[in-house]
Amino acid sequence: MLAILGLLTIITLLLLIMSNRVSATVALIIVPIIFALVGGFGNQIGEFMIEGIKGIAPVGTMFIFAILFFGVLTDAGTFDPIINRILNKVGNDPVKIAIGTAILAMLVHLDGSGAVTFLVTIPAMIPLYDALGMNRHVLATITALSAGVMNILPWGGPTLRAATALEVSVTELFTPLLPAVIVGILFVIFVAYRIGKRERKRIGEIDTLKNISLDNGIDEDKKELARPKMFTINIVTIIVTIGVLISGILPPAAIFMIAFSFALIINYPKINDQKERVDAHAKEALMMASILFAAGAFTGILRESGMIQAMADATVSAIPKSLGRFIPMMVGIISMPASLLFDPDSFYFGILPVLSSTAEAFGVQGIGVGRAAILGQMTTGFPVSPLTGSTFLLIGLAKVDFGEHQKKTIPYAFLNTIIMLIVAFIVGAISI
Repeated sequence: MLAILGLLTIITLLLLIMSNRVSATVALIIVPIIFALVGGFGNQIGEFMIEGIKGIAPVGTMFIFAILFFGVLTDAGTFDPIINRILNKVGNDPVKIAIGTAILAMLVHLDGSGAVTFLVTIPAMIPLYDALGMNRHVLATITALSAGVMNILPWGGPTLRAATALEVSVTELFTPLLPAVIVGILFVIFVAYRIGKRERKRIGEIDTLKNISLDNGIDEDKKELARPKMFTINIVTIIVTIGVLISGILPPAAIFMIAFSFALIINYPKINDQKERVDAHAKEALMMASILFAAGAFTGILRESGMIQAMADATVSAIPKSLGRFIPMMVGIISMPASLLFDPDSFYFGILPVLSSTAEAFGVQGIGVGRAAILGQMTTGFPVSPLTGSTFLLIGLAKVDFGEHQKKTIPYAFLNTIIMLIVAFIVGAISI
């Protein structure tokens, strides 16, 4: 019963969001409540929601102050010289910009954090995309694909979870997959190239590539806000902030609270200017923070009610024993879509050990199941999953619709998983 309720909750949520019938915030709150009531959890719904919100609170706080931090720096014109320099290098070519976006996101994601990748890549590239008239969904898709494939790295969350659950070393789990991951990276760059060509054709038709400059059409208000003399110190502030973020010295929320305060004071020392800058970005910060906290409530209801665990158990029991030796292949195929149904902890600590043991009973290496899983589950799939705060951070920073983001990104993400899975079978990293 719980497994069915959980599945119906996920399906209903995805249908409502992807069909644009209701906002993501409303769907994330109302849908799980309705099914929790059906399941007889009326008296506990509030507790479930609070537990989920507690888990997402640090991410929500970080997001609010990250928006304010990068908003203040954007107002100060910090990114304008960088974007103009990039424009000079790429020559107003959407293909080069798309490929550059992929490479930038991959390099940033070397730290294994989706939040850091999105916080660095999206704000840095948005002015360039807007200046050329490129679709922001292109930016979101390429960044998501890049972060997804890089999340397979040994220090990424899914790989660490899989290694822990299977009680094997991360190196043993990941190293045989290196050829597959390299192919996955090349595929993302190819996708960026193809999407870039499509954007170049579209933009060329409306003739907006001529004489692009960020200085064109700048209004007086923006000129008044610009702080060109603060460029160096603002860049240093960004570098230090990201460095501390990667080092883990302080919690991300605390880092951005401090960084925002510092950036605001040095760029706009007058109290009235500070209030105006906060007001200018408050609406955006509040809107996306509401989605994050709604996602926390959604996850809390599913986890605390036992729906996620029930879905995990049902998934395992649904596999016929006669198909046991094909478990690695099946796990690899469903791994990316499974990101829409299971959070990483539930999948890797709940489902994966059972699937691995079942495979071993049929003479198949259990570690192969783990390798198949990390090719998609919360790797290529995490930037499109409603179960991760990073997804909403991505769409919030890029200011794109969640449903549209899923429609445009999921096919590429799924195809990348399948391609890597095939390569993994060819090189022998996974066998049946």
